Amino acid sequence: MKKQLINIFLVTLGSFIYSVAISSVIIPNNLGEGGVTGITVILYYLFSIPPSLTNLLINAGILILGWKLLDRLTIYYTILSVVLLSFFLRYVNLGQFMPGNSFVSAMLTGILIGVGLGLVILGHGTTAGSDIVAMIFKKYFGIAVSSTILIFDVIVVGILFFIIGLENGLITLTAIFITSYILNYILEGLNPKKQLIIISNHNSEIAKAIQDKIGRGITVFHGHGFYTRQDKEILYVVINRMQLVPTQRIINRIDPRAFVTVSSIQQVYGEGFSLSIEPKQD
Repeated sequence: MKKQLINIFLVTLGSFIYSVAISSVIIPNNLGEGGVTGITVILYYLFSIPPSLTNLLINAGILILGWKLLDRLTIYYTILSVVLLSFFLRYVNLGQFMPGNSFVSAMLTGILIGVGLGLVILGHGTTAGSDIVAMIFKKYFGIAVSSTILIFDVIVVGILFFIIGLENGLITLTAIFITSYILNYILEGLNPKKQLIIISNHNSEIAKAIQDKIGRGITVFHGHGFYTRQDKEILYVVINRMQLVPTQRIINRIDPRAFVTVSSIQQVYGEGFSLSIEPKQD
């Protein structure tokens, strides 16, 4: 029950933030958006149809598809999100935000939608539309949610260019890229880490020093040098960003000639690290 209440809170808060982006920033500044939201904005600009109504009607058909392909828990939270979003769009008005600098409106739109959508997905739901399609693509094809949403957004914005003009279209495109970055960070970058692969003739000393001074375990892989034809031990360690420089100093002090690669990891979980935020599928 506690977990369900947390999910409901996340979905509600995310839907509210998303609605504020539409009613207070996007529409007043004659901007657009991607996916179904972009379509609702197009219909509003052309025929003055309230976004609250088109959001509900269009997403009803998409939810039928999602009902067959996604787990029931995600569908339930998605229905909640769609209803709440339409409700907030219809009855909540925080005023219009129309800055003198158009880039500010793009920044705010991208941040609000990215945070709002990210919270909804963290609550195991979606706002339907391209979001639910993106969830399907992630489940069956392993494509990142943010990447799929970006593709759908660009297609819709391409149509919006003919309605809102080149300048506002470019501002909208900027906002979408910001949304994609924020969303990607919320879903996949809340637990960023660094991984190091170390090849050295002093592996034992380096491993012991990292374990004693940094407090991280080391995994040893057995490799073979193609040119030298010699067997080698390869050290693998995952650390956080704050531990990177101290670890590099340890390696350089023990073996300045050590071969080291450093790469970023968006998320890691397991022994010694926090659990993943990714929802389990039924």
